[in-house]
Amino acid sequence: MAIEKIAVIGCGQMGLGIMESAATSGVQVVGVKLTPGDIDAPRRTIQKGLDRRVERGKLSAEARDAIMGRIRFTQDLADIAAAELVVESCVEDLALKGEVLAKVEGHLSESAVLTTNTSSLRLRDLAAFLKRPERFLGLHFFNPVPAMKLVEVSPVPSTDAAVTKLATDFCAQIEKTPVLIQDLPGYVVNRLLVPYMLHAIETLEEGVASPEAIDTAMKLGCGHPMGPLSLADLIGLDVVLAMAKTMQTELRDQRYRSPALLRRLVLAGHLGRKAGRGIYDYTNAQSPIVNPAIHADTSAATGT
Repeated sequence: MAIEKIAVIGCGQMGLGIMESAATSGVQVVGVKLTPGDIDAPRRTIQKGLDRRVERGKLSAEARDAIMGRIRFTQDLADIAAAELVVESCVEDLALKGEVLAKVEGHLSESAVLTTNTSSLRLRDLAAFLKRPERFLGLHFFNPVPAMKLVEVSPVPSTDAAVTKLATDFCAQIEKTPVLIQDLPGYVVNRLLVPYMLHAIETLEEGVASPEAIDTAMKLGCGHPMGPLSLADLIGLDVVLAMAKTMQTELRDQRYRSPALLRRLVLAGHLGRKAGRGIYDYTNAQSPIVNPAIHADTSAATGT
């Protein structure tokens, strides 16, 4: 049976992308904003993205309006009671996620499926917060969700096989490709991707090449659609740092050691595209330039 109603907990970039993808496929969505502030702000963010697609002729105005009509925002967890499946998409912190998941579970029917979009935390540790771990698993989407087709599906040992199938079918329902992954930190993609981005930042820090040269080399030399530094900015440098810290703790592997440049940029609030500055400066969205702070950092590191 197709899922008709879902809830997404968290209105960050990932959460909003999951909402848009589900609503585009005809699913009714309740988006839960856990933080204070304007409840209409996340709606405007989705609307803005859809408006751009309409302007480019990739979406009709009628389809845009239908998508927006399927999404409702709330700050009250009681509004998720009718959801058949819930995706939690909050900050990568074990204690916070566990607390949120436990609260969410208390508002769901016993037949509902509870999932997390975590990219690096161990799922069995999150399942320990729940009363019904057999209804819980990981659904890891990728950014930008509307464009990216992959979802890593990761059950825990207690997950009921029927729950895994329902979640996998839901991914196909919203036109994503599910891949079954073991419950291990980082799954497949981030286990390989995070060291790649960290090494690119370290290569920049050591003065081997400019940000543009590093990104161009990987795009043309390896056939990647986006260079590692641009990708880190797109994901969010704070997210990259959080994943690196979690995976180094979980796996005790020096490949996940955070370069000093990454830590300094995050501390300065230069978090990537969402903040307007990261490795690159996006003040002029049509023509990003290297963040001037990078020059200062790499010059100091290389003694030039």
